[in-house]
Amino acid sequence: MSSPSPSLVFDRVRLVWPDGTVALDDVSGALGRGRTGLVGRNGAGKSTLLRVAAGRLTPSSGTVSASGDVAMLPQRLAADPRRPVSSLLGVDTALTALRAIESGDVAPHHFDAVGDDWDVETRAHSLLAEAGLAPDALNRTVGELSGGETMLTALVGLRARAADITLLDEPTNDLDREARARVGELVQGWPGTLVVVSHDVGLLERMDATAELYGHALSVVGGPYSVWRAHRDAEQEAAVRAERDAAQSLRRERRQRIESHDKLATRARVAHKAQVEKRVPKIIAGNRANAAQVSAGRWSTEMKGKEDAARAALDAAAARVRDDDVVRIDLPDPGNAPGRRIFALGDDEREWIVTGRERVALVGRNGAGKTTLLESVVHGAQAAGVLHARASVEHVGYLPQRLDGLDDTASVLDTVCAAAPNVPLPAVRDRLARFLVRGDAVSRPVGSLSGGERFRVALARVLLADPPPPLLVLDEPTNNLDLDTVDQLVSALQAYRGAVLVVSHDDAFLARLGLDLRLELSDGRLTECAP
Repeated sequence: MSSPSPSLVFDRVRLVWPDGTVALDDVSGALGRGRTGLVGRNGAGKSTLLRVAAGRLTPSSGTVSASGDVAMLPQRLAADPRRPVSSLLGVDTALTALRAIESGDVAPHHFDAVGDDWDVETRAHSLLAEAGLAPDALNRTVGELSGGETMLTALVGLRARAADITLLDEPTNDLDREARARVGELVQGWPGTLVVVSHDVGLLERMDATAELYGHALSVVGGPYSVWRAHRDAEQEAAVRAERDAAQSLRRERRQRIESHDKLATRARVAHKAQVEKRVPKIIAGNRANAAQVSAGRWSTEMKGKEDAARAALDAAAARVRDDDVVRIDLPDPGNAPGRRIFALGDDEREWIVTGRERVALVGRNGAGKTTLLESVVHGAQAAGVLHARASVEHVGYLPQRLDGLDDTASVLDTVCAAAPNVPLPAVRDRLARFLVRGDAVSRPVGSLSGGERFRVALARVLLADPPPPLLVLDEPTNNLDLDTVDQLVSALQAYRGAVLVVSHDDAFLARLGLDLRLELSDGRLTECAP
């Protein structure tokens, strides 16, 4: 169902990538006022639909109607680490002009840029405080912020803009528990229409309605994620029952047709025998034979019609039952011996040595330095302050929080082959298929992928590396993953016979890994806490 006065209307929107891949196929639907959560499997086209709605992509056909101006927060904010933090707040133009005027440059275009916004710097400091940053962050670049700080700053800036329609793509990625709570508070009182793509169930529970993009169709249910999930589950249970009943009906009609055919065949044999034995006059036998043939034809047509109708009903019922593909992750065995030293983490008071196949989680607030510490393990760089970290193995599989290291112009196949140069192409294709990247999709450039698809390719490059790494270092690995894929990742990591070092704000994910060690990083110190 949709609002009587929808904010966004999609009319048969179709988008085809230059390589011929269909991203959106005649999507129609309407999203109403208030807060709407947009859900769907990775690769369903959620981010693409938002980009079309925001005017960042032009559909191949179809139209999008919006009841006002549209602002969007994309997943990948850190594509240019040199971008000033002030641009995240939307004040960079006015701020630059104001500082030029203050330095003595009285060019008219500076005054035009400032307009009436003479308190822009004070307002920017207030917005930074909402994002949990100090005033001096206004002079920093995006590359100097953590992923969580970047996202929260951009979110605060976007809310201050107060567009008629705002689109948020995975806004809680990289955020710690407190920051996620802050996003929830911001969303609760968001001005105008808000559409949120997210796999964060807590955030989705704050929505007024939930829309799903599935099989190129957009459907909307009133209520938060739990209401939508209950509706979908009930719908699927009914669909499964209908499919089962339709299958039984088809079997019954097929059985009746066969039984009727056998009866007619028996009657025909009896009539033929009577005619041969001349028990009835020839003319009467002929008339009976003709009548029997007509009756048999009519009966056969009727039976076939019933069977065809039952088969059509089964096909229609089966079409309502979801048959979703899921990622299947089988990690190779690096052959770690139980006592083999893998890496060490520590400060000036204590050091923790990780061996064999241990699972270690590094937790802490945004900006605490977790990513910096991970990179010191991976690259052997000096950690900040008194912290130190070093790997005792040469080959480390690293999945960074930001996926800027991927070459957007390279194909998916070339990207993964680079990490497994000795694996034959058919084997690489087979492994990619397990990550739901199949057929012509392996030839697509990485830059054309959705956030979830891009993440799966980065994950495949790390997990399918040859030779397999004895240590996996994962920075927020559940970002952009749908819940089914998270389940598969947990199972794979539980079975992995190497060591794992992971940073995550997803407590439920960490609880399922079976951690051997959990370290919290705060104020430049490491503290061991309960796994």
